[in-house]
Amino acid sequence: MATDLVEVTEVLDHPLDRVWSLLTDLEAYPKFVAEVAWCEHLGEAGAGRYEVRFSVDQGPVVRHEVEVLVNRPHEHLVIVSDKWPGGHVSLKFAALDRARTEVELTVSLPNVDTSVTGSWLRKRVRRAFTLIHHHLAGIPITASRKGIDQAAKSQSQLTAARILTKAGVLTPGRPDRLLRQLNVLAKWGATVAGGYRAACVRFPKEDAISDELGTLNFTEVDQRTTRLANGLAKYGVRQGRRVAVMCRNHAGMVESIVACGKLGASVLLLNTGLSANQVRDTVMTHRPAAVLVDEEFMTLMHYLPTSLPRILTWGRGHEGELTIDGLIEDASPERIKAPSSAGKIIVLTSGTTSNPKGARRRNPHGIRTAAAVLSRIPFQAGERMMVAAPLFHTWGLAAMQLGMPLHAKLVLHRKFDPEATLAAIEEQRCTTLIAVPIMLQRILDLPRQVIRSYDTSSLRVVASSGSALPASLVTGFMAEFGDVLYNLYGSTEVSWASIADPEDLKAAPTTAGRCPVGTRVGILDPDGRPVPPGVVGQICVGNDMLFEGYTGGGSNAVYDDMMVTGDRGYLDADGRLFVSGRDDDMIVSGGENVFPRPVEELLMTLPQIMDAAVIGVPDREFGQRFAAYVVPRPGAAISPTAVREYVHAHLPRFAVPRDVIFVNALPRNATGKVVRRRLLMDS
Repeated sequence: MATDLVEVTEVLDHPLDRVWSLLTDLEAYPKFVAEVAWCEHLGEAGAGRYEVRFSVDQGPVVRHEVEVLVNRPHEHLVIVSDKWPGGHVSLKFAALDRARTEVELTVSLPNVDTSVTGSWLRKRVRRAFTLIHHHLAGIPITASRKGIDQAAKSQSQLTAARILTKAGVLTPGRPDRLLRQLNVLAKWGATVAGGYRAACVRFPKEDAISDELGTLNFTEVDQRTTRLANGLAKYGVRQGRRVAVMCRNHAGMVESIVACGKLGASVLLLNTGLSANQVRDTVMTHRPAAVLVDEEFMTLMHYLPTSLPRILTWGRGHEGELTIDGLIEDASPERIKAPSSAGKIIVLTSGTTSNPKGARRRNPHGIRTAAAVLSRIPFQAGERMMVAAPLFHTWGLAAMQLGMPLHAKLVLHRKFDPEATLAAIEEQRCTTLIAVPIMLQRILDLPRQVIRSYDTSSLRVVASSGSALPASLVTGFMAEFGDVLYNLYGSTEVSWASIADPEDLKAAPTTAGRCPVGTRVGILDPDGRPVPPGVVGQICVGNDMLFEGYTGGGSNAVYDDMMVTGDRGYLDADGRLFVSGRDDDMIVSGGENVFPRPVEELLMTLPQIMDAAVIGVPDREFGQRFAAYVVPRPGAAISPTAVREYVHAHLPRFAVPRDVIFVNALPRNATGKVVRRRLLMDS
């Protein structure tokens, strides 16, 4: 540093006990100090050691282990580190009266960073004290709801064009093909059908889809989907009608969606984990003209009316059964006129806490919608995308939609297998892997010699979404595969909210990241008002792709064009979003609001535990308590008492699960989310 000693004295209009409690909670510092990205307590309760990650002006992340050397309650706190030889951070407290506290901060950090000057440090300290005052006083971040777009940027046409040019989406080409591409987009819009038609006229011979049956180029996809659309039309599929689709990841599913889009029909994507009863209820609610289904799921259709056409999308079927290949072979190749009204894609919610609901997705607003995601994830034109996430899920569907303007090749496997995925990445030289967290965990759980036997050096981006990324998975995956991991936080209802890039994840492994362009996130109270800095509130999102409501009626609450996600979280001092958990998952135990996610994160750090989920159950004394469902690693020795003692050593008493149940596996849906209602049924 340019100066050996920096002193700042601040008077806060708050009682000593509240100021002391907040400023001695080192793990809360990232909420108020932009340069402190992460702080984690090390060792058992009472030990004064922490891992702290610093980043100055979003520069390289520096990791220090610090120790509380002096802790005189309500008087003095001193923090030291072996990385600060002869240096320290000192906080002295004095009550001026019952409502005011003087805090004297002394910083001496020799040779830490020569770019950090005394004047720079004083400004940052005073900014942190301002946020702390606002937090303690309950003052919102701004007086305006729209002022809470902390990480958002305005998305002008110029901004979108710049992003798309950098990604290679907007590039010069043959004038005739470029003109035809623009004409197609003008007629069909930025729908799935329009995207594949446009890719066909611009890049006719480039590979579009690869699965276990082979590879199709964009011309072949266009020709096959035109024939399929003409074939489906004979069974009542037309503009304004719906078609139910229940498929695994393969070319037939993509072709089915494109063909329906050419007719202007809406597509209802059925989760492959639904029961026969759920299939019946969902299909009968949406009243489709036909059901397109893989052969393995045909037994789930036996509650449906026999008059409803069933068309196989994968499998040979029995004599007389309809198949999409049969329709394609027999149907006319005559081109189809673009519908006057585009169909919608209906995605089912995850159904982890209740029965799935149909959510009507908006069609993208031109290629500017792609620019939002591309502003945070560096996809490039011509990507070779291994899409492991289910295409019926919002994230898998988003990959397919992003692949259109990128004229990407989609590499699809019907069933996820971690080693087969690595083999496909090597064979196809995939540049991108689209996955959900449990898939990445299964890859990382492979023996190291197996992982390293495959050449995955072509991977530039591993993009994850669908559920929370545990800190241990983030750290372990990037240690093995490099700085390629991106985490998108969103939901069926809001599409995306924020994206964490590798630098964000290195700085704070559990962060959901920052907003893409054209997106804003607010942390609001139950009445839709902004909360003070560092306070956990309901996460609300505004962007171009907010869903249009549930097919059964109703929608999420909206405040100033921002939609409630159903999750709770907070923004740190540097504008990163952190998700604390679902509203439905929060419990009140002994008067304290508690989320299960910190407990689950902690349990996953135990080497004996392979998987864990924590839920709230009724408790006579405290109202609710946590129950932990734990999957031990094969051969590991661990007891319920050891689990409880480990949690008690790191977290407050009310976060300790009284019940610890060992299970062979957790009930997860196809996207890897734990189906908590099934755990509740067993409790």
